[in-house]
Amino acid sequence: MSMREKLELLQQKRAESEQGGGAERIATQHQKGKMTARERLDVLLDPGSFVELDRFVTHRATDFGLAEQKILGDGVVTGWGRVEGRIVYVYSQDFTVFGGSLSEAHAEKICKVMDLAVRNGAPVIGLNDSGGARIQEGVVSLGGYADIFLRNTLASGVVPQISAILGPCAGGAVYSPAITDFVFMVRGISYMFVTGPSVVKTVTHEEVDFERLGGADVHGGTSGVAHFVHDSELEPAVRTLLSYLPSNNLDDPPVRPSDDPSDRRDEELLDIVPDEPAKPYDMHDVIRRVVDGGTFFEVQRDYAGNLLTGFARLGGRPVGIVANQPSNLAGVLDIAASQKGARFIRFCDAFNVPLVTFEDVPGFLPGVAQEHGGIIKHGAKLLYAYCEATVPKLTVITRKAYGGAYDVMNSKHVRGDYNVAWPTAEIAVMGPKGAVEILYKDEATEEKANEYRDKFAHPYQAAARGYLDDIIDPRDTRPRLIDALTTLATKRDRNPSKKHGNIPL
Repeated sequence: MSMREKLELLQQKRAESEQGGGAERIATQHQKGKMTARERLDVLLDPGSFVELDRFVTHRATDFGLAEQKILGDGVVTGWGRVEGRIVYVYSQDFTVFGGSLSEAHAEKICKVMDLAVRNGAPVIGLNDSGGARIQEGVVSLGGYADIFLRNTLASGVVPQISAILGPCAGGAVYSPAITDFVFMVRGISYMFVTGPSVVKTVTHEEVDFERLGGADVHGGTSGVAHFVHDSELEPAVRTLLSYLPSNNLDDPPVRPSDDPSDRRDEELLDIVPDEPAKPYDMHDVIRRVVDGGTFFEVQRDYAGNLLTGFARLGGRPVGIVANQPSNLAGVLDIAASQKGARFIRFCDAFNVPLVTFEDVPGFLPGVAQEHGGIIKHGAKLLYAYCEATVPKLTVITRKAYGGAYDVMNSKHVRGDYNVAWPTAEIAVMGPKGAVEILYKDEATEEKANEYRDKFAHPYQAAARGYLDDIIDPRDTRPRLIDALTTLATKRDRNPSKKHGNIPL
């Protein structure tokens, strides 16, 4: 066979590998409103940048007629490409091939790109669309999942890991996305659950469908498993997220030139916080008036709305934002908010993203359900995360900072680097009403509450102790934060040498 004939054979096999499970199954995928594995990579990556690996791999099983059903690629497309010019490693499961089920060879392909990602210091992105373990291969397929889980764990905190759930994800398969840093889901096509509706009905006698058991909105708003929920696979959200992140834990986040002046003052910040202490306001309004271009890329928007988390830029530098939300449960900290904040803070710390906290917190949510649910240990997670973090940490107290929540929300006492307050700040052990009821019992009056407020519910006592670095004009918040970030760019801090801490899980 001549070289040209061999090249023609190569092209034929390449074309065969790109057909996946064939035209009929591709058509079925489209009818379900889903893209194919390769179409998804075309949307995710810079045009023409994808380099495929292992396109000729096939499974090795022979039982149940599999010996006659070998498809090139074995149900997953793997390789590397670029997002805004930066290298990322990717795998995209192909539901048209054996339902995207995971075999030994399929798992090995995924493990290879994960190993390359860690070795070369680049993010790894998994596009999940799989029916689960390939039952024809038995325990070998289960071993493949375990091999992936191990790599997820070892890569955690080393390179960013992103999972997009673009079809079913059930049983043991859910634990790989759960270990990764961010999970994306799409309404109507994404499902995650450990046991499906039929098993649930058999065991608990509960009637539930796929959507209500493990759909995108359930995991976006109730369980908190999903960080982002979208209506379409075509959302550029994964690319947007990557724009805020470094490629690995040794790099700094990518700085971009900003058209928004660093010395910009915003007059509207004077009127956002109401004069009445109990009146709510939207912390989004504060954040958007401070950050570059008013752009706040929110994480877990529909979960634990009393605490906001997300990414933004200040003077072109990416920052992680953590903020109490006074318009939701008055901004109190509860179990869900504590878990949400702690995980986000630890991600930012692992990948050198400075943290900016906007604080207006009346305390932790009281109640039997919270206490029995473990608010003590869950609240401690948030405290632990702030204490552990060594990235630059900045705090702006806009109004309330009461009780233990004052300590938790990146106070100076837990190594806050730059802590400032607006003149509207109220920093005390508790609110005036509760304080006078304890101090004066039956003799508590409105007059005594006002007296307590005048004496304690202000920022000047904390500033006198050095617990605040300054009390600032709200209009100066943006320039003051940008200047502090610039100063802290060379910060060096480290925790005591240890294998790892024991965060209260």
